[in-house]
Amino acid sequence: MTSALDRTDPAEAAGDRTVVGANLTLPLFRTLSGVLAGHPYLKVVVDRHACTWHLLDTRVHPFHVNYIATRILGMTVDELDADLDAFNASVYTDPDRRFLLGVLSLHTDRAADGTECPFLVLETTEADTMHGALLEEFYLYVRGRVDGRLPLLLKPANHGQEGELASIPEAVVPRVLSHRLFGDRTRTCLNPGQAEGRLRHFRTTAAYEAAASDLGWADIVAMPRLPDDVPRVAGFINTAPITPLSHTNVLASGWGIPNAIVRDLDALDDPDALDGRGGLDGTWVRYRVSEDTVTLEPLAAPPRLTKPAWHQQRIRIDAPLLEEAPVLALHRLRRSDRDSYGTKAANLGELHHVLDSRTADLTVFHARPRPPRRDLLGHLAARLGERDAVREHLRAAAAQYVADTVRAPEGVALPFRLHHLFLTSSPALQQGIGKLKMALELGAFDIVDPLCLNLQQLVRATPVPPDVARAVTSAVPRLLADGRRMVVRSSSNAEDLPGFSAAGIYDSVTTVRGAEQLMDAVRQVWASLLSPRSVRLRHQVGIRLDDTYMGVIVQEYLPASLGGVLVTCNPTRREDFRNVYVNCAPGSPEHVVDGSVLPQQYLYNTVEGGGRTLDVGTAGEDLPAPTRAALARLALAGRLLQSHFSADDPDDALDIEWLMTGEGDFRLVQIRPYAR
Repeated sequence: MTSALDRTDPAEAAGDRTVVGANLTLPLFRTLSGVLAGHPYLKVVVDRHACTWHLLDTRVHPFHVNYIATRILGMTVDELDADLDAFNASVYTDPDRRFLLGVLSLHTDRAADGTECPFLVLETTEADTMHGALLEEFYLYVRGRVDGRLPLLLKPANHGQEGELASIPEAVVPRVLSHRLFGDRTRTCLNPGQAEGRLRHFRTTAAYEAAASDLGWADIVAMPRLPDDVPRVAGFINTAPITPLSHTNVLASGWGIPNAIVRDLDALDDPDALDGRGGLDGTWVRYRVSEDTVTLEPLAAPPRLTKPAWHQQRIRIDAPLLEEAPVLALHRLRRSDRDSYGTKAANLGELHHVLDSRTADLTVFHARPRPPRRDLLGHLAARLGERDAVREHLRAAAAQYVADTVRAPEGVALPFRLHHLFLTSSPALQQGIGKLKMALELGAFDIVDPLCLNLQQLVRATPVPPDVARAVTSAVPRLLADGRRMVVRSSSNAEDLPGFSAAGIYDSVTTVRGAEQLMDAVRQVWASLLSPRSVRLRHQVGIRLDDTYMGVIVQEYLPASLGGVLVTCNPTRREDFRNVYVNCAPGSPEHVVDGSVLPQQYLYNTVEGGGRTLDVGTAGEDLPAPTRAALARLALAGRLLQSHFSADDPDDALDIEWLMTGEGDFRLVQIRPYAR
């Protein structure tokens, strides 16, 4: 819904049709409403002092607070701007507030006989802290003034309101939860954008695999769930539900291509769907994805296409340092060590430093101007439980908050030097790499994939030099002696980079026990640097084969009750500086990103506070309230870490993988830039 917490000063339009005090009928609703997320909606203001309500003309009044201040209270825009946060508090958090603000949206259900049955949904903004009595009063006031033939449901806007409603009978206040209302949404934005291209619709994985080699940059690929190795194309369409934090959507975001869930594509692509002209598969379409709408428009003729911007994209990486570098514990690394150990390992080392030293300034994001506000430090003070917004005090409080909320993983990092020693120990490997480089330079892409596959097989079969093997096994003697389960992860210099995340491209091995399996896993991770897909993607952005090396992280496996991914932004609404998006599923974060389950999905407001459930996923039920509260703490910790890890621009979001090993005990296992 449109937030009233950020207001603009729209020019007053002639013919303002705002209505005061009238009962609401469906024709009047349609006269005043706009469209949001595909549904007609109307903003309402209940004035408790005047015992009346205002139905706002959506075209003229995009925000509640602007209307209340200027039209009801007689304030000027400058007066409102001067103390906007205090004004917001008076209408959103004051338990004795004068005004109740909300949105009515129109939805349609379908009866058993196919008849459409319209109904209205009433909700507040996500930061509203209405207690139960106010929610009941708000609902009953609106119910009494809406056409009785229209069912009216209250949708709690956050977890706090859900809790407040728990003691109120549903017969008094009928309600619907967000994930119930929108769980069957036909079309959902995953990554905004627009493309013109040829639609390639595959109903099965086998059909996709048969045509994958023919896919090109002008194609828009549609199928139930796109594979992680999908090539760079013009757009993605998922015909089954998937999370915005899946590997394929991270790729879509990094490539700047549209991606959406379009559950009705099978019907659209029916041979009889276009007046007998055949289905959409193979036709040219204009594909638009925004937060509010997803459209597919057939084109009368192939458009004049130019190669997309990513054809000119060039990623620069620093030269890897291959001289003497020891195997080190993660806590001994800093961000500056990425040229010897890879970005992933270096970021985990930097996380150890932030948590241990508590000297990093984690207030930078909240200190930025957010016009008309000077900053968000007052809000940060409230989130941290501090009485004042003095920045020096907040710096210490933020550092303590993060240290109390998350922990960094223990483990060791193997440097690029060991990979280099392994490669140079084998003439066969050197010869094979030389052939691959020549094929890339000559553009002989028909032989690139076979060369890559042969090289990967050779890497996995080549003996590791004794000195390299000793360096690896001597780094984890306790884990080997006790036979503990280990996790072996990639840490290349060609991943976790701004503009090139490499999500899902390189291997991790999570079922490792003993020295023999450890060495096999290390070689498997090294070999993933030579997979056909990783080689092609790096070549497309100008990363030379000679410049890429693989570091490796070895950690003890930690069983987790919950694992997931959070990104410190709202992936489908990038201008939203409030919310952090959290996905989770039982066990490993890999279940979230690989698409094997549909995760539980949440948005947490790190400015005014509060959270809301977007989807309960495969689990079919929401997490318990204490776990959701713990995730809110994790979300704020992620936002605070963004201040340090996105130092070049504090608004650049982070992509964080995490484990919950006990109630509220969080381990962060990866921190990287979120592609945007």
